[in-house]
Amino acid sequence: MKNLIYGVIAIFLLVSCDKIDELTKFDIDYKSNVTIPSTMGVDLPFDIFTPDVETNSESEFEVNDTRKDLIEEIRLKQLVLKITSPEDADFSFLESIEIYISAEDLDEIKIAEEAQVDPNTGNTLDVDVIDIDLKEYIKKDKFSLRLYTVTDEAISRDHEIEVNSTFFVDAKILGL
Repeated sequence: MKNLIYGVIAIFLLVSCDKIDELTKFDIDYKSNVTIPSTMGVDLPFDIFTPDVETNSESEFEVNDTRKDLIEEIRLKQLVLKITSPEDADFSFLESIEIYISAEDLDEIKIAEEAQVDPNTGNTLDVDVIDIDLKEYIKKDKFSLRLYTVTDEAISRDHEIEVNSTFFVDAKILGL
């Protein structure tokens, strides 16, 4: 009988810990904007840099009842590019794109890419993310993104792009 009671208590504790663990997982969303300038040539790679993105990580962590020192991992969950101008534009001009992240005192690393952009993509491009831990970048006060693009057709007008990124954060349970 004691074994049954201990078993029930153990199951209850495991289920409770799993529920508590879920409370320490949350998403952080960031938005930035870039301009892809009009081009004269095709198949020419070029870089586009976002302005620094303020992480506000301290306040984001606080809102979610955690602190920087309790973060176990942060992974890029989704990165979506959306053309905001010109209104009738789409991503058919892109052949490929790679997105890199950098922050003060950290090496630049690739976080997402679309090796072959579908010419029928439209004005929204959901880029394939790379599954790596980015906690040191997001824990900084700011980070920046670099878009390395290759076009397969010339564009006659500048394209304004909104870069929306969602990061998944997993913090330690009660500091353990």
